[in-house]
Order: sequence, then C-alpha cells, then structure tokens
Amino acid sequence: MRAKSRFSAQFMKSAPVGKHCDGGGLWLVKRDDGGAQWVQRVTVHGRRREMGLGGYPALGLADARKLSERWRTVAAAGRDPIKEREAEERAARHEDITLEILTADAFESRKAELKGDGTAGRWLSPLTIHVLPKLGRVPVTDLDQRDIRDTLAPIWHTKADTARKAMNRLAIVLRHAAALGLDVDLQATEKAKALLGKTRHQPKNIPAMMWPDVPAFYATLEEPTLTHLAMRLLILTGLRSGPLRKIRLDQIDGDVWTVPAEEMKGRKGATAPFRVPLSHEAQRIIDLARPHARNGFLFPNTRGGVISDMTLSRHMERRGLEARPHGFRASLRTWLAEATDAPHEVAEGMLAHVVDGGVVRAYRRTDYLEQRRALADRWANHVTGGGGQVVKLMGKVR
Repeated sequence: MRAKSRFSAQFMKSAPVGKHCDGGGLWLVKRDDGGAQWVQRVTVHGRRREMGLGGYPALGLADARKLSERWRTVAAAGRDPIKEREAEERAARHEDITLEILTADAFESRKAELKGDGTAGRWLSPLTIHVLPKLGRVPVTDLDQRDIRDTLAPIWHTKADTARKAMNRLAIVLRHAAALGLDVDLQATEKAKALLGKTRHQPKNIPAMMWPDVPAFYATLEEPTLTHLAMRLLILTGLRSGPLRKIRLDQIDGDVWTVPAEEMKGRKGATAPFRVPLSHEAQRIIDLARPHARNGFLFPNTRGGVISDMTLSRHMERRGLEARPHGFRASLRTWLAEATDAPHEVAEGMLAHVVDGGVVRAYRRTDYLEQRRALADRWANHVTGGGGQVVKLMGKVR
C-alpha cells in the first residue's frame, strides 16, 4: 500500500509546478500561475475516476485529507463518488428538481417532436392546469402514486381524456428525470392508475353527418361568405379544419394544394408536406374565396389571422345540426367504404392518415395522388348532387 500523508507544511508552501501525490489517491496539481487544485483519484468497478475537491489554499491540507478519506470509503463500497456528490448537491437544491422545473426541462427536450415546437401549449396544458398548481413545488424524487392519485382524482372520471394526457405527460417527465440521474419512481403513474381504477367515462365520437345527407347541406352553403366557402372546401377536401383555415395562396398550384408537414396533425413519422388533389369544384370555391384573401391567407379574419374553428362549428349549431365540421371526415370515409372500391391505404390517404410502419413507408414512395384525385372528383360530384354511385378505380395500387 502506498504511503499516505506525504506532504508537510513546508512542502505546501514551496510545492513546484506539477502533480504531486499525498497518498491514498489525493493529488495536488500546482499551476504555472501559482494556484493549486486538489484532485482525488479513485477506482470504481475497474474504472478510474478523478474528482476535483477544491482549490488550495481555500481548502487546506487537513480538510483535503478528510474529503479524500470520505470519497475513498464511498468508492470502496462500490459507489461512484462523483455521482454521489452530484446527488447530494441536487438534494441540497430542492428548487432545481421540483416537478415544475423538470416538466419545463422535459418539454424543452421534446419541443422538436411537437407541432410548431409546442408553441400552442397543448402538450403542457394538462400539467399546467391540473397538476403543477398542486405538485409543482414537490421534488420529483419525493413524488409517489398517492400524490398523483389525489391530484388527478377530481378529473379522472369527469375529464377522462385530459386526465389520461396528464398521466402520460407525468410519466414522460419522470423518465426524463431518471435519465438525468435522479432517483424517481418510474412506476408511480402506473401505480396511481391502479389506485384510481378504470375510468367510467365513455368516449364519444364527434357527431358526423350521414354521407347521403351531405349534398342537401352543401346546397345550403350558397352565399359567397368566408364561412360558407370554408365549409364547402372543408367538405370537399376531407382535411381537418386547422390546415383548411390556415390555407395560403402560395400553397396552391393548379389543382394541387400542398399543406406544410407542420400543419398536419396525426401524421407522426411523416415529415413531408401533404398534397391534396383539388377537384374542379374545390378549385371553383378557391377562386370565389380569392377576393377575400389577406396577408396571403385565403380565409382571413379581421385581426390579421384566420377564421376560428368555432366559426364553422357555430354555423352548424345555429342550423340546429348535431353534426360538427370535423365529422365530415367521417362522412367522407364512410362514403369511401360504402360507395367505392378504394383500397384501404388510398382511402386512408384521402384523410391524410399515416398507415403502415416507417420501414414500409420508406419503400412505398407514393402518396397515391392520382388515385386520390379520381376519388376527390367523384366525392365532389356526390356532394354537389351528382349521386353516390359505386366508384371503381382505374389502374393498380403499387
């Protein structure tokens, strides 16, 4: 065993530039500028680790030897002294590991995966509204299933979808904390679900209009107002209202409307823009809307943005209809199933749904634009009163 306590008081005053060992893995590193640093070397699981203990003379020889002895004992027990010290420092700074701080950090690391970098706030809102007001100041290392149960119990049955999202986000935050080296209970959310029990909430589909009834409704949209024109284009294209309301003139090229990838919801794994074939009727509606365009938007509002989703919904409410604008996607999909022989992947493509896994999509490099164009024309023919006869697609789907 190497000798310990080699340094004397005289040596400390006159130590030359370089590295000097006091024994037991304690080293003094003397710099050219006259300063010096204590370094402890240990071996943990066959791996050498070096940790700075502090500067000399702020940390004197006696105190440096005490620290050296402490961290050698930790290493002898099979624990990493550096990680152990980091854990102690985090524990001493509770504000750095609160759920609120870790939630913000987890969100920052996931922003690139979220639509518009998460600027809409939808990823965070279940936590900021229902969880963080109660648990935000709790260190994540102290968070357990009872905390989560008591926090989400008031909305577990009444706002089941929101509660489910909050639980899922919490699990992500806990995994993020664990990746940072924090000692958290990764099973806390699953345990909380067991305590809360199965939700009594029965999810309801958005009310949709039966596809044979769509032509009669479409015929009532005869005024050249933004609401009527937007509703018509929504029905004709089968897209969600978000990209429809935000459609820009520069996205339209002849009979194709190219929607930026970031505007498309529900296309996880798809990074390319989505091409929408425009029927002759859809192009006519766009031409009627062009005089309303402002700041590049086809359907602007008076404040410089675009018309709201509620504008379309309220129109249907005022008509006394149970169906909602989003339901026209179901109308189109049901028509595709009942009145056409469209292959599944083409029919799903009409609604911009991603089908199959990433490997399959990597080899199947088509968006079935031509097949969808034929279907868009026949759908437009139906909604304008041309009938809903069975459609047979020409050509093979590759």
